[in-house]
Amino acid sequence: MSDRSTSSGPGRVLVAVYAVFALSATARSAVQIATDFDAARLAYSLSAVSAVVYIVATIALARGIRPLAWAACTVEAVGVFVVGTISLTAPEHFPDATVWSDYGQGYGFVPAVLPFLGLMWLWRTRESRE
Repeated sequence: MSDRSTSSGPGRVLVAVYAVFALSATARSAVQIATDFDAARLAYSLSAVSAVVYIVATIALARGIRPLAWAACTVEAVGVFVVGTISLTAPEHFPDATVWSDYGQGYGFVPAVLPFLGLMWLWRTRESRE
């Protein structure tokens, strides 16, 4: 059995959600950096990093570039956990919210769930080892 497409069936919805997050994170970070970067350099830089991760994940999932999709979803999961934890334990480093701060609370916690959905989909559509 060959690889199932990462962008077919429910994968289409996953790619669409990633695309929305890629656009929203990119727009948010661009506005934050362009208008008030000095107010929260770390937070706004992490917003830009999250935007890049979402863009990479979107492209990798849509095109079936599995190793890159695995890497992007893993980086995203670690990023959400690390940034979420730091934003709660050391809020002075996050005077303004990012996509990943507070585990994505500002986005309905979707950023905390999305990488795991991506990883589960990649696992489910992997090549069978029969």
